[in-house]
Amino acid sequence: MVLWFRHGSTSNSRGWCRGFEASGRNRLLLRGKSLLVSLLLKLRCSLCCLERGLKALSLLPYLSCRNQPVYKANGLAAYAVTLITYLGLWWFGIFNPAIVYDHLGEIYSALIVGSLIFCVFLYIKGHLAPSSTDSGSTGNIIIDFYWGMELYPRIGKNFDIKVFTNCRFGMMSWAVLTLTYCIKQYEENGKVADSMLVNTALTLVYVTKFFWWEAGYWNTMDIAHDRAGFYICWGCLVWVPSIYTSPGMYLVSHPVNLGTQLALFILVAGVLCVYVNYDCDRQRQEFRRTNGKCLIWGKAPSKIEATYRTMKGETKSSLLLTSGWWGLARHFHYVPEILAAFFWTVPALFNHFLPYFYVIFLTILLVDRAKRDDNRCQCKYQKYWKQYCAKVPYRIIPGIY
Repeated sequence: MVLWFRHGSTSNSRGWCRGFEASGRNRLLLRGKSLLVSLLLKLRCSLCCLERGLKALSLLPYLSCRNQPVYKANGLAAYAVTLITYLGLWWFGIFNPAIVYDHLGEIYSALIVGSLIFCVFLYIKGHLAPSSTDSGSTGNIIIDFYWGMELYPRIGKNFDIKVFTNCRFGMMSWAVLTLTYCIKQYEENGKVADSMLVNTALTLVYVTKFFWWEAGYWNTMDIAHDRAGFYICWGCLVWVPSIYTSPGMYLVSHPVNLGTQLALFILVAGVLCVYVNYDCDRQRQEFRRTNGKCLIWGKAPSKIEATYRTMKGETKSSLLLTSGWWGLARHFHYVPEILAAFFWTVPALFNHFLPYFYVIFLTILLVDRAKRDDNRCQCKYQKYWKQYCAKVPYRIIPGIY
């Protein structure tokens, strides 16, 4: 933030604080108003688009209080309305998205400050007015602020905070900013480089896949295990729009001409990775939905029937899938996800480290997530998890790790 405002200020080194105070305050107020309009649009889409109510599963019922929030399955509609509105405003000359790129520093600064305030609000709300019994304090203020106080925080009956921060703002901002970078390059150069087209197409395919599968996301660790604190909410409000979009941001001022053959190869490879990632999630979701009574790759699935005990001492059962994609490795779906990120980054080629920061970060994040998930499953299923690991010995990469 300091570097951005120092660079944009006309003040000298002795008076940069005054420059920050004068120019920074005005910029933050202006971008804050823009962000408020964007937030209100996403909120209206979230609440008003056609919907159907779906109950979430508790990912770790042996550790939770068995709350099952009902979500509005209108993500794809809200996503479509957002992108169509954004592109329509540009097409008819009402709003130029290139302005967003020109003021990214102010926008990110407003997000950083606003998100910190929002996380403080979540901490206070968790103490004073939790939305469900899946909440509580560890007794450590730092951990409570970072990890969160509530698993399923809501404002009123309809506004789910984690769905809004993770899906309606974080993921939609990823798509909106990707389009913004593409439009900015067109505005500056009169054309869009094939590298930018590949990056934009693959990113939009991935984000569209996410909203198509959004109901499945509600049963993942992000929603059903990780509480709403700085880790999740600040990450989705700030880290996703800034870091996840960085390959496209880099390409705006560093266009690369790949050539038709290389561009098509990267595009096809990236789409294939996104599809495999989707099919992994679809396969497990269908297995759970049918209670194992389905076909996996054309035949009956291999599975382990496991039991576990809840916090209340109840004995429950669960099925562990050991065939299909889930027979290759316990978290094989992370492989195509990392590869997809690589393919929408590699159009920048290898002239700079910056575009690859997201791929490296994502790899570290998913390796750590796989480890955390294995530890939880070991605690939950105990001897059945040992049986599962014996049948599926590799954690992420078949034959290697």
